[in-house]
Amino acid sequence: MAELASIDRTAFAEWLLRVGDNALILGHRVSEWCGHAPALEEDIALANTALDLIGQCQLWLGLAAEVEGKGQTADQLAYLRDAGAFRNLLLVERPNGDFGVTLMRQFLFDAFHAELLRALEKSSDPRVAEIAAKAGKEVAYHLERSADLVIRLGDGSAESHSRMEKALKSLWAYTGEMFLDDATDAAMAEAGIAPLPSSLKAGWDETVNAVLAEATLENPGQAWQHKGGKQGIHSEHLGFILAEMQFLQRAYPNAVW
Repeated sequence: MAELASIDRTAFAEWLLRVGDNALILGHRVSEWCGHAPALEEDIALANTALDLIGQCQLWLGLAAEVEGKGQTADQLAYLRDAGAFRNLLLVERPNGDFGVTLMRQFLFDAFHAELLRALEKSSDPRVAEIAAKAGKEVAYHLERSADLVIRLGDGSAESHSRMEKALKSLWAYTGEMFLDDATDAAMAEAGIAPLPSSLKAGWDETVNAVLAEATLENPGQAWQHKGGKQGIHSEHLGFILAEMQFLQRAYPNAVW
């Protein structure tokens, strides 16, 4: 077990924000489909995916608040931080676009998320391992579903294939950030709390390449990559997400149901 006294608490809290913010922002993005999906079954499935992610976020941000030790709660971290204090990947804040873009974004992240959670189940911190074990069951289903739909649409009609191909190309430049290591990642790896992101790339490649091949979609290969989300440098899209997501709490501070 990793003792808080023996690790960098600031780095630990920062890392927990990254994991929690990924789940929160993607969960909000997916929730935007509620009532707008192309079929009732998909509407329900997307809503359930969003609920899973937001539930995971509550656990990660709750632990971040505890580690940070400043008396905050998960709700305060979610609703009272400005965009520059968020640490999510740029990929998860990308707009939903059409159904193909949403599914491709979900698949590319799910493949990473599943690798990360499997590794975190062996974390030296039992609280991290416990959250990862719970979230891992949900994300395994997310990945199974998103991969299946990418295959069906990629290898479907000419129209669906074209849309999935376009979605893949538009999102590919946001995938490299998932595997970039920095000082925070190095501190967590040294403490045995989390793996280096770069160590997850081989597993992600294997999953993604297998699904793209079955979907008859060409891997875009080497490409220039966006980065900065993990350090708080975001696109304009995050500001719009937060304006909607945080409105009630900021308009009526400390409001409760």
